[in-house]
Amino acid sequence: MSRVCTPVAGRIEHGTAPDGTTRVSMTVGPEEPVFPGHYPGFPIFPGVCVIEFLHRGALATVPEPDRAWALSGIESARFMNPVLPGDTLTAELTWRRDGAGGRCSASVTGPRGTIARIALRFEDEGAR
Repeated sequence: MSRVCTPVAGRIEHGTAPDGTTRVSMTVGPEEPVFPGHYPGFPIFPGVCVIEFLHRGALATVPEPDRAWALSGIESARFMNPVLPGDTLTAELTWRRDGAGGRCSASVTGPRGTIARIALRFEDEGAR
């Protein structure tokens, strides 16, 4: 089993909707390790943790799971609303194959509407 270093402690749930859309979700618990140092007294889930939520969700739902996918870059990230303890994040993932890599994009939503729009680039490590 591989060990991963991540700033996000929450469990990522994933599944496929009846229309074939891949969805991931996570409830941001008050025990997240980033909260004590990120705006003490007014905890806000950092943007980098929202990106990590999508990163982990993307790896759990890759369209070709027999390949060794690795994050190679953040193409874009636009944040629009805060994430607070107790919020549930949900994202519908869109994967697009691009040569030896791929792109995963999503709008991350929560109780205050759209939290972020993010696009991540992945490489197939076996194709190197």
